[in-house]
Amino acid sequence: MTKTQIEKSLWEELESSVDKSEALSLKHRTYAGDVWFRFRHKPASFVGLVIIFIVLLFAIFGPMISNHSYEKQELSFVNIPPRMNVYELGKGYIYITKNLKPIHIGNDSRLIKALPRIKEDLSKKRTSYDFDSDVIFVDYSSRPFKLMSEDIDIGKTKYILNKTYPLGTDKLGRDLMTRLMIGARISLLVAFIAAFANLIIGILYGGISAYIGGNTDNVMMRIVDIISTIPLTLYVILIMVVLPSDTGILSIIIALGTVYWVNMARVVRGQILTLKEQDYVHGARIMGTSTWYILTKHLIPNAMGSIIVTVTMLIPQAIFIEAFMSFIGLGVSPPMASWGTMCNDALEALRTNPYQLFAPSLAICITMFGFNFIGDGLREALDPKLKGR
Repeated sequence: MTKTQIEKSLWEELESSVDKSEALSLKHRTYAGDVWFRFRHKPASFVGLVIIFIVLLFAIFGPMISNHSYEKQELSFVNIPPRMNVYELGKGYIYITKNLKPIHIGNDSRLIKALPRIKEDLSKKRTSYDFDSDVIFVDYSSRPFKLMSEDIDIGKTKYILNKTYPLGTDKLGRDLMTRLMIGARISLLVAFIAAFANLIIGILYGGISAYIGGNTDNVMMRIVDIISTIPLTLYVILIMVVLPSDTGILSIIIALGTVYWVNMARVVRGQILTLKEQDYVHGARIMGTSTWYILTKHLIPNAMGSIIVTVTMLIPQAIFIEAFMSFIGLGVSPPMASWGTMCNDALEALRTNPYQLFAPSLAICITMFGFNFIGDGLREALDPKLKGR
């Protein structure tokens, strides 16, 4: 077996240094950087962050670039779906609505106008319409109905997308996409206000209750238990009775802001009860540090991980509560749009126009999933026990 000869010139002795002997060859990260590193390496969490970012852009900038208003009614274009089965004619397309009204559509798939009616022949069960000086008939003597021209059946149809109203229109001819954008604003506004109220009231109430302890803690927690037993719907109804009319969204905001913090208070109380027995808290007390300083500078900052996760989880609950309240008629007042009111309006035409319910319900589901994914990711990223996994 031959030995490999290695030249001594290829070897270089490293300089011995006491300062570098304990150095680690790892990139240093701050606590926030470490949390972000673990958070973005969770695929579901990062997807949730992207979803919420898109929803925010959709809600903030969408109505600004939309060509339609959320409240403008186009009664000529009632219940127009996003995907239409149209008849091909030389001058464009004709779409027949559920009410047997023909709509003229251009070659670019944009709605032009509802055709003016000439007369209705009840004996032959057909109605004549003016189509650019030509006469066409909608024959409803049999099912399915037929579009005819001079007693000739125009049977060639095709499916095209609605480029004027990409998500279709509702029963009053209002653009569903624009109303969905406004509904996103309402839902996110309520959710973030509720989360902010949760953060302030829940932290202070739970922190004071846990730190003082004793009878004070018992009394404060019994108050929380009493508030938790009363349904939120009842709070909203009572607030709507007290406040002036047309304050549906304000009633929901006040109700969520005044009673929705009880879960946060319980979470903060549990964290503070554990942290206040730590050595650094006892040391601060011995040094004569005030209660308020210990609570705000030592205890609450160390409990922020659980607090942030709880707030993130409560936001989708607030969105769902707002949608439910609007769905049962306790939310925003017409013509203002909300995801809940859009679902309520779509129920009347669920059999004939199911697309009207699909858009707002899908928006609620996607937004709730996004916040839940973020909450799960933050829980793992902020947990010190998971560091290094």
